[in-house]
Amino acid sequence: MADRVRAVDYYHVRTPDKPGAGAKILALFRKERVSFTAVHAFPDGKRVQVDFVPKDGRKFLRVARKAKLRVSKKKSAFMVEGTDRAGALARVLEVTAEEEINVTAVTAVCGGKGRFGAIFWVKPKDFRRAAKALGAKK
Repeated sequence: MADRVRAVDYYHVRTPDKPGAGAKILALFRKERVSFTAVHAFPDGKRVQVDFVPKDGRKFLRVARKAKLRVSKKKSAFMVEGTDRAGALARVLEVTAEEEINVTAVTAVCGGKGRFGAIFWVKPKDFRRAAKALGAKK
């Protein structure tokens, strides 16, 4: 597989589903210079779940605790980076399908300058098997 697939750690926070809630949380991290590889948010009942893939997990947790945010335990996902082209994500999904591993969620974006990136999740019980099949590095 020509694209780079790697395992990443992420944490999630639940916040009220109202204008400005995400901006408020991100401002906390900006102030402390916490950088992210990915941030993904989606509705969860009457709240919003925000997934953070920090570049420095310890720094993220330190800032989150200081701000008294309720942060989930560390979880795992996969990041894919590669050259943007038609069907760029298809091979990753084919590999997981061949191994009978269900991808529970995926978000992919064009990164500009001919690049694309994606984050995707599988069930924890399938994570090691998916990592092996995809040749994912930590």
